Amino acid sequence: MPYKRLTLSHNLLEEQRRLGRSGTFTSLMTDIITACKMVSREVNRGALVGNLGLAGAENVQGEEQKKLDVLANDIFLHMNSLGGNYAAMASEELEDVFAVTGQASGRYLLLFDPLDGSSNIDINVSVGSIFSILRLPEGANPNDADTFLQPGTQQVAAGYALYGPSTMLVLTTGDGVHGYTLDRGVGMFFLTHPDMTIPADTKEFAVNASRQRFWEPPVKRYVDECLAGKEGPRGVNFNMRWVASMVAEVHRILVRGGVFLYPMDSENAKSGGKLRLMYEANPMAFIVEQAGGLASTGKGRIMEMKPKGLHQRVPVILGSKNEVERIVDYHKG
Repeated sequence: MPYKRLTLSHNLLEEQRRLGRSGTFTSLMTDIITACKMVSREVNRGALVGNLGLAGAENVQGEEQKKLDVLANDIFLHMNSLGGNYAAMASEELEDVFAVTGQASGRYLLLFDPLDGSSNIDINVSVGSIFSILRLPEGANPNDADTFLQPGTQQVAAGYALYGPSTMLVLTTGDGVHGYTLDRGVGMFFLTHPDMTIPADTKEFAVNASRQRFWEPPVKRYVDECLAGKEGPRGVNFNMRWVASMVAEVHRILVRGGVFLYPMDSENAKSGGKLRLMYEANPMAFIVEQAGGLASTGKGRIMEMKPKGLHQRVPVILGSKNEVERIVDYHKG
């Protein structure tokens, strides 16, 4: 029963007491929790209130924005400006840093993708929000984009909200990964998935097969071997998945294992890859590693990359440890 479970807020307070911290982190997480609940409500209301369809504009990435992209971005910016915890924020939807006015005492930086997988909105497939929290370095200017360009190893916390049949929030603060489910009747997230771990082995992979003609040889080799099944060199029948929502893909991997690939290929190489390092790759890599998996570009650990820009793109291969290691070995070969 929900009333016998631990809420996310109480779980954060327990950690605060255990570590003897001031409570600032609990406060800033409360702002994120509220934002996620508000976005969840708008996603669920969908066509009933005119939330579906295009917004009639492009974001900084040159992508057509959906109405919910814009609304989710506004919600995150507003709700996380109120608590005085963040000195500045950066969003996948905005070209520059968002200055939090009147909050000179803020000690943290927030990066977020307000609505990942928004191409799925109009067909009612799961979407989500991704966030990453960094400390503001002493003496640094929070409104300077360079202040945000910290490697993923410097993340204080990372997480995502999944807006699916149920709304979930998955969080790591560097001490494992825990999943919380929203009880809409109570309006609270309850701990339902403690200590989430990714099996080291899997028979499932996720890749956008329509890009096969662009793949580099190591990725093509890996996918071909998986598709060959029991009769192939792996001797195992694999299942292939593709949701086109990174949140949904990573959540499946956390629950039952698997590997997700959006690799470097001959078409996206000029951009450095497809997914954004600061808003997608780093926070998801942090979560996956804390759950016992691996996250790589194919040639190196994602979280050790030195960012070059707020909207830098990178190749991403993450999930079950043994499969990611195999793909990395193919790249070495």
